[in-house]
Amino acid sequence: MSRYTGPSFKKSRSVGFSTLENGKDITRRPYRPGMHGAKKQGKLSNYGEQLKEKQKVKFMYGLNERQFHKTFIEAGHMQGIHGENFLKLLESRLDNLVYRMGFANTRRGARQLVNHGHITVDGKKVDIPSFRVKVGQVIALKENSKDLKSVKEALENVTTRVEYIDFDKAKNTAKFVRLPERNELNADINESLIVEFYNR
Repeated sequence: MSRYTGPSFKKSRSVGFSTLENGKDITRRPYRPGMHGAKKQGKLSNYGEQLKEKQKVKFMYGLNERQFHKTFIEAGHMQGIHGENFLKLLESRLDNLVYRMGFANTRRGARQLVNHGHITVDGKKVDIPSFRVKVGQVIALKENSKDLKSVKEALENVTTRVEYIDFDKAKNTAKFVRLPERNELNADINESLIVEFYNR
């Protein structure tokens, strides 16, 4: 299954969840898209709830089904809680960390920066959005990409950053200092439902 490339707002409304994590995508029309979207939806089955939770996270991080499932399986081989490990692996993706740094207003924008070769990890260009950043590695813009208008505008909109990256404003670089704790991630995600979905 290919990655969804349509409007983010539409997908956010379909799952009743802000995939942009800022609430703007569901505030104006807090109901499902389509002619009958505003009608009250019936109670979902257990399977429906599990599927909806999976779709929320998949749309949020912008993964296709194959990438999503592969990461889930990898998380199952780690020590600790499967669902939490899964979210931590998703947070460790290069495109997500570029977004968390503030180089882009959305993960889709961050993925484009990586794809176009504007990002380096430990001084080496990396153009693979799914690249797994290791704790201690430093993410930066390439020298000839530091004047990108889109990046400057995105950085101006940043109000806060996550504590598991150490951002250097003078150099516009960030060090991935540690894996995130569960309480630092989106509280509206119930990762145990995703585990149930794949283990059903």
